[in-house]
Amino acid sequence: MAQSSDAIAGIYSSHHGWLLRWLRGKLPCADQAADLAHDTFIRLLSAPQTAMPALREPRAYLTTVAQRLLIDHYRRLSLEQAWLEALAQQPELLMQSPEERLIIVQALRRVDAMLDGLPDAVRSAFLMAHVDDLGYAEIAARLGISERTVKRHLVQAFEQCILLIL
Repeated sequence: MAQSSDAIAGIYSSHHGWLLRWLRGKLPCADQAADLAHDTFIRLLSAPQTAMPALREPRAYLTTVAQRLLIDHYRRLSLEQAWLEALAQQPELLMQSPEERLIIVQALRRVDAMLDGLPDAVRSAFLMAHVDDLGYAEIAARLGISERTVKRHLVQAFEQCILLIL
């Protein structure tokens, strides 16, 4: 851990209220804001030493982490909403039982957790390829990386997908 426990406690006490208010402005639910504020500080606690030698601008760091968590939160909501809409379009004979729905939701959560565990660039490349249906060249252009790097990122994401199956 890059920061000492005292330093993190100081950052928490100085900036938690501010972060919570900032998140409340971005989310419709105060409980969701509290959850994301908590997750932001968990990320701070688990950040590797090399990523954070000294936190000179804690609000900038907290804002960046919280924004990424917000993106993940809304992506998850969008995924769940799309699934529920697709489910509502099915004829009743094809409707899943509550048990089947639970299995699907659990699978979606495992996929989401797998995506959340990927580095940002890898996750972005994977989502652009499989959700936005973009080609390697367009992904490379959007991320500012080479097509070869896009391929490596997608291989890394596929490896994680395979581990979900095993």
